[in-house]
Amino acid sequence: MWFRNLFKMKNVELSIPDMQSAHCQARVIVAIKDLDGVKIEKLKAGKLSLSVENDDVKEELVEAIEKAGYKVSDDSEKVSTSPNDCCGS
Repeated sequence: MWFRNLFKMKNVELSIPDMQSAHCQARVIVAIKDLDGVKIEKLKAGKLSLSVENDDVKEELVEAIEKAGYKVSDDSEKVSTSPNDCCGS
């Protein structure tokens, strides 16, 4: 049943410093929308909150975001970006 996996999902919050504009957020959504085992909970400038089925799915998720041109880091890391630095440019 589909709801069994729901209880096994793990909450994850990723920091994506260069994802500031709606355009950047859309690019990240396109990069991850077809991944199985991922449910987007909240997306805002520089942050992505989601649920993943397991750590392998989390690794695929990070790889897909990085392939789209964005650096992904833990919230504990401090990454400095200029306010005009959008879309990784």
